[in-house]
Amino acid sequence: EDVKIGPYCIIGPNTKIGKKTKISALATIEEWTEIGEECTISQGVIIGTLPQDTGFEKKKSFVKIGDRNIIREYTTIHRGSKEGSTTYIGNDNFFMAYSHIAHNCLIEDGVVIANAGTLAGYVIVEKKVMIGGLSAVHQYVKIGAYSIIGGCSKVVKDIPPYTKADGHPARLWGLNSVGLKRANFSLETRNLLKKAYKTLFRSSLNTSQALRKIENELEANPEIQHLCQFVQSSKRGICKER
Repeated sequence: EDVKIGPYCIIGPNTKIGKKTKISALATIEEWTEIGEECTISQGVIIGTLPQDTGFEKKKSFVKIGDRNIIREYTTIHRGSKEGSTTYIGNDNFFMAYSHIAHNCLIEDGVVIANAGTLAGYVIVEKKVMIGGLSAVHQYVKIGAYSIIGGCSKVVKDIPPYTKADGHPARLWGLNSVGLKRANFSLETRNLLKKAYKTLFRSSLNTSQALRKIENELEANPEIQHLCQFVQSSKRGICKER
C-alpha cells in the first residue's frame, strides 16, 4: 500500500515491503527479505543478497528490517548465514552511503552508521549508537547503547554502553557525555555513570573487583545495571582506555 518503486529495481520473490516505503532506482531486494513501513531505500542499495561466508550452504535465511529506516546509496545488507537465521534491523536507523551490514548482525533502534561503516558477521549494535565513517567492526563484537565510535576506527573488542571510542585499534576515551546529555539522561544518572566508568577503567582494580565495588557503592539504576551486565557478559573482552 502506497509503496513506491523506482525504475530498474529488482524485487525478488518471497519479499514483504511495508506501506509508504520508497525504493529508488536500481535497488535490489532479494528473496526472503522483509522491510517495514515508511522506509527509504536509496539508489543502488542491495538487501538480502547471499552472505559472504565460505561456509554458507545456500539454505533459506532472512533479512528483517523494521520501520522508518533510511538506507542510503549503495549500502549492502546480507541475509543470515545459517539455515533459518536472520539479519535483523530495528526501527529508525540511518545507514549512510556505502555502509555494509554482514550476515546475522542485530541492530536495535536509532543507530547511525556514517559513510562506508562496515559491520562484520554477528555484530550486535544496541540502541542509539553512532558509528563514524570508514570504521570497521570485527565479527561478534557487541557495541553498547548510546556509545559513539570515531571515524576510521578498527573495533575488535566490545564497546561498553554510554562510552566513546576511537582509534586503530579502538580504545575508550571516556563517557559519551555530550550524547548522554542530548538524550536527556538526568544529571544524577550521568554522574553515576561517570563514577562507574572511573572505577572500571581508571582505577587499579581488575574488572571483577571493579564490578563488585560498583555493586556495593553505587545506586543500581537501570543504566548502571546495564553497564555492569554488559561487561560481565562480554565474550570478546571489553575495550579499555589507552
